[in-house]
Amino acid sequence: MTPEPAPVPAPATRIRVQDVLLAILFGVLIWLAHDWWERSFLIALAVFQLLEGRVLWLNTAWGRATSVLVQLVICYLLIGYTSGVTSSYYFVLLLPVVSTATYMGFIGTAISFSLAIGAYVSFVLFIPEKNPLDPEEIHFFVIRCLMAAIVAVLVNSLGESTRAESARYKKTAEQLAVANQNLIEAESAVRRSERLAALGQLSAGLAHELRNPLSSIRGSADLLSRSAARENPVVVELAQIIKEEVDRTNSLVTRFLDFARPLEPRRRKTDITQILDRAAQRAGVPIIRNYSPDVPLLDIDPELMEQVFLNLLTNAAQASPEGAPVTAVTRADDDLAEVSIVDRGCGIPPEKIDSIFNPFVTTKQNGVGLGLAIVSKIVDGHGGKMAVESAPGKGSAFRVLLPIS
Repeated sequence: MTPEPAPVPAPATRIRVQDVLLAILFGVLIWLAHDWWERSFLIALAVFQLLEGRVLWLNTAWGRATSVLVQLVICYLLIGYTSGVTSSYYFVLLLPVVSTATYMGFIGTAISFSLAIGAYVSFVLFIPEKNPLDPEEIHFFVIRCLMAAIVAVLVNSLGESTRAESARYKKTAEQLAVANQNLIEAESAVRRSERLAALGQLSAGLAHELRNPLSSIRGSADLLSRSAARENPVVVELAQIIKEEVDRTNSLVTRFLDFARPLEPRRRKTDITQILDRAAQRAGVPIIRNYSPDVPLLDIDPELMEQVFLNLLTNAAQASPEGAPVTAVTRADDDLAEVSIVDRGCGIPPEKIDSIFNPFVTTKQNGVGLGLAIVSKIVDGHGGKMAVESAPGKGSAFRVLLPIS
């Protein structure tokens, strides 16, 4: 038998009213049986009927096919034991047929019905020639076969409708699950955008307020260094330290402004591999190139994307052991171009993976935590997205996904 595949429902665990009623009806039928052979066959049929929908394997296509075949054998033995064609138990052949029509498709129902009718008709072969069926018995025999066919067709039609509804509900549930996941991701993105906007405004205001006093401090340090050049070398050294710290602070302020400044990419068709090579040269990082020829020219801002890859390559080199390779991979996937920067460094702690692109989140001891936030902002401004895969002690892979069109 080759049954059509059917959805596999979860096994029922609670007792239903139908189960109790079915058990009672089978119990009465078993009580009315003439001997223990009849009762044994009826008990076996009752067990199969009550187990349907409750045993996981019986809910599979092959499990149901096996159940139907076993029930057909039991029915055949019961009818054969109780007078064959004229047996009062001829109706039990409907049980496996109804089971097949309920849970399987038309082909499975047709096969099950053919086997059931074939089994019932085969009892004609056991009728003695000296005692053939009279016309009235033949009349009832044909009616029984036709009624079995009618029941099979009706139940299969109802089963087809039920299976179609079930498939539609399942598809709707899957779509709702995807929509719910997208909604959760969208809400997370909105919350992150709100935090970034607030931090950006704060950063911009603070950076502008700091730049003027920093300029004054550096100018004063220059004057102090020149005026005390011959008299006090200690003052000169301290003035130099002041200038270096002011320059470092000014660089940090510039990064704050880069993070807070609205992005307006100046797009043009660009070969992403050329940007990767320039960024690697600027960073002084030797890379292993694994470039796919399938990646077309991308409509991006070359300067901003060079800043992205410069940051990622620098981070990868700093995270890797000395001499460990950094790999740059490009590939095209449907409507996205993917650029991956892979290192063999210490990896990112699992608790920081979800927040690694947020401002002020860093794994470096002296890091500020703005580099990856700026990278994410630039990629978002290009309509792309960032992803990271990392395992502690095994390295990290930062993936930049950019739309091809």
